[in-house]
Amino acid sequence: MSRSLQVRSRLGARRFTACALLALAVVPLGAAVRAGFAERDISPTVGMREAHAVARHVFLTFVDPCRVRAAVFADGDTTVALVSLDALMIPREVVLRARTGIGHVTTLAPSAVVIAATHSHSSGPVGLVMPGQFDAAPADIQRLAYEESSLADPAYLARVEAEIIEAVRLAESRLQPVTLGFGFGEERQVAFNRRQKMKSGRTWSHAGAMNPDIVDYAGPVDPQVGVVGAWDHEGRLVGAIVNFACHATTNPGGVSANWPGAMERTVQGALRTTAPVLFFAGPSGDVTQVDNRSPYVNPTQAEWLAQVGGRIGAEAIKVLLSAPRTTDTPLAARQKLWRIARRVPLPERVAEARAIVDRGKPSAGALTEWTFARETLLLDHIVGIEPDVEVEAQAIQVGPAVFLSSPAELFVAFGLEQKQRSAFPFTFPVSLANGCVGYVATEDAFGPEGGGYETRLTFYSNLDVTAGRQFAEVGLALAAQLRPAPPPERPRLTRPGTPWPHGRVDPQVR
Repeated sequence: MSRSLQVRSRLGARRFTACALLALAVVPLGAAVRAGFAERDISPTVGMREAHAVARHVFLTFVDPCRVRAAVFADGDTTVALVSLDALMIPREVVLRARTGIGHVTTLAPSAVVIAATHSHSSGPVGLVMPGQFDAAPADIQRLAYEESSLADPAYLARVEAEIIEAVRLAESRLQPVTLGFGFGEERQVAFNRRQKMKSGRTWSHAGAMNPDIVDYAGPVDPQVGVVGAWDHEGRLVGAIVNFACHATTNPGGVSANWPGAMERTVQGALRTTAPVLFFAGPSGDVTQVDNRSPYVNPTQAEWLAQVGGRIGAEAIKVLLSAPRTTDTPLAARQKLWRIARRVPLPERVAEARAIVDRGKPSAGALTEWTFARETLLLDHIVGIEPDVEVEAQAIQVGPAVFLSSPAELFVAFGLEQKQRSAFPFTFPVSLANGCVGYVATEDAFGPEGGGYETRLTFYSNLDVTAGRQFAEVGLALAAQLRPAPPPERPRLTRPGTPWPHGRVDPQVR
């Protein structure tokens, strides 16, 4: 059996175990856990640029709000915070400043706070180039960075930072005794690997619908919808967390939280609640809602947003309605910081990029070639200043669940492996957390049969080809330092049941 099939098989077995537990029950085992949830608005205004990796689009309409949502858990000994924001990414410097600010207004330690972006492609200007990042560069490189790239808005970054701090402060102030439920749903119809194996033996990203040269998908998907729910002692939902591996690229044409916002509205509508629903994107650097092997016309962007968000939300609802609940949820946090080297573009590649840019930006046709040339020149400059990058991985434990974070758009295979190897019954890999280092592909993707834009050397994506393996192993090593709590179960019967009197009767034909 292939490794990918082994992973899917074991995940399927684990899903069966989780589903077998899905029965409404409260199991008060240990010390009472407390939880608090809060949200703040971070919607960009019409006229702002969206944080898009390629284009410099300006928002002309408002579709739905972007928010930062925070969940704080406390067990008397440890307090942890999980923060999710509707953003393309979260710059490392914003994370560090926000953690410092959180430390000033709460009891939380910086290492116990994870801050992750949902990767909404229809959100505000948080990157990719930071204000002042290229001020020491030559004038032509400054122009490429500040006028031809996606540039963060300093005022918007300051607002996002302030609202992260306030959301965590509010969440901690709302701590109350809760029962927690954990489970997995499954959704197989909205997420597809966007990389295809071609007849040529190479791999392309988005090879095009019904392309006759497509042989197969180049990688797997992760169908699990991970869910954590928190209820007060009167049985009211106070907040939830959802984890799923799929790009938030159902862009509806204006300011929007993208499909994670529709997912939250689906959950809230069905359960008649306004409780915040945090979304954490699983490793999905190679997974989107686009099925390049489908013979059918794609939905409109608005339809896609509703379908993806609705179906993921429906799976979350099923888990929230039926997952057994417990108060025995020990908390813990582990963190590791280290540095990973950047890949350096060859001198001849830099010279070629210089020649392409010097010819001027084309209006169409060769725009892809020009864009990659721009990226090569920006990378060539930044490598000379910062040849390696500080990265962070975290393991945040909430009872039987562990959240394993990385700052990358990791390929989905790494998340599947972490789930398969983790000792926790509920393992939730979290991407684009505590910074952003771009696409991080499997080493196979860089080999002779690899390819696709996720493997190109750019200002956005440039870490050593072993980076994904490092993130996966460090996350697992941090999780191994923790002791999982047992998953909640339904109470068992202590004696046989009594037959129903009107059930133990003989049949009658007439």
